[in-house]
Amino acid sequence: MKYRVAHQTAYRYSETASLSQNELVLKPRDTAVQQVIEYQLKVAPVPQYMDTRTDYFGNHNQVFMVQHPHTELTITASSLVEKRPAAHIPPEGTPSWEEAARRLSIHADPLELEAYQFVFASPLIAIISDVMDYARASFPPQRPVLKGAVDLMGRIYTEFAYDKSATTVDTAVDQVLAKKRGVCQDFAHLAIGCLRSIGLAARYVSGYLETQPPAGKAKLVGADASHAWLSLFVPGIGWVDLDPTNNLIPGERHITLAWGRDYGDVTPVKGVVMGGGVHKLSVSVDVSPQP
Repeated sequence: MKYRVAHQTAYRYSETASLSQNELVLKPRDTAVQQVIEYQLKVAPVPQYMDTRTDYFGNHNQVFMVQHPHTELTITASSLVEKRPAAHIPPEGTPSWEEAARRLSIHADPLELEAYQFVFASPLIAIISDVMDYARASFPPQRPVLKGAVDLMGRIYTEFAYDKSATTVDTAVDQVLAKKRGVCQDFAHLAIGCLRSIGLAARYVSGYLETQPPAGKAKLVGADASHAWLSLFVPGIGWVDLDPTNNLIPGERHITLAWGRDYGDVTPVKGVVMGGGVHKLSVSVDVSPQP
């Protein structure tokens, strides 16, 4: 499958802004099952400074600065991405979660050593007893690690309600667990916290998901949204993606943008502005399959 992804972020200021500086994570990654064929970024007004870099996790970052007065700022990223099917991994054939945690703790293999950094708490994902207790129900003794993770994903999907008004980008995992409500970011953070609490390595993945319109309805351009899921490291196999919002192992319709410890590492657009008064933000995302 090939997908065209259009992601537009627009700011409207009530007063003139004299300067705007932003950092972007909007270019998808190349992976074993994903290749970026085209990428284009447009910023209006035209920045006086723009640069690109690769961050610690290998994500594509772009930074720019608009240094003249403006009342609007529009950032448009367009990508053409090719997706290939991932190999099926039978959950029952993976090592026990205890063995996975043990191998990560000794990190004799270079890949396990690299994954070990994702065992620990991060700024937006604390490791607390309530989260560990929730995880334990999916990980009885000697359960295959991927089977336990799939069970955890299914429990979050079943027991939590999708509610855009219940949380913010800063909501902690213990609050999500208590409210039993949230969005894809919250469900990914909670699942990651559960896995890390028992010594497993899990990272946060940001990206896009092609949405399907209701039966008989046309798909609305720009009605898609950024998505988030997680990836679990399975020793001997590698990273396996899990989407608790939709209770599935991501496939061709999931487009990977970036990964890190939590949302804070992969925020699509963040920055500072001087002046501007009150601003109004609008975001439009469209994911469309290509012939």
